[in-house]
Amino acid sequence: MKPINDGHVAKPGLAVVEVAAADNETAFAVQELLATRWAIAPADRTTHEPGEPGVRLRCRLDLRQQLEA
Repeated sequence: MKPINDGHVAKPGLAVVEVAAADNETAFAVQELLATRWAIAPADRTTHEPGEPGVRLRCRLDLRQQLEA
């Protein structure tokens, strides 16, 4: 994965979330769960590092923009 950019965490309330999961479906389900509560910049694909188990997904989160239920 690419390094985290300073702009992604430049202000309080901004975060980068990396999900490690057994499969794509699980990783995207976690991302969807986050998206039900906060504004996110979603990932459109997962990555797999050779020799490591499972997949990884990275999305950006803005905790300052909590979604209304």
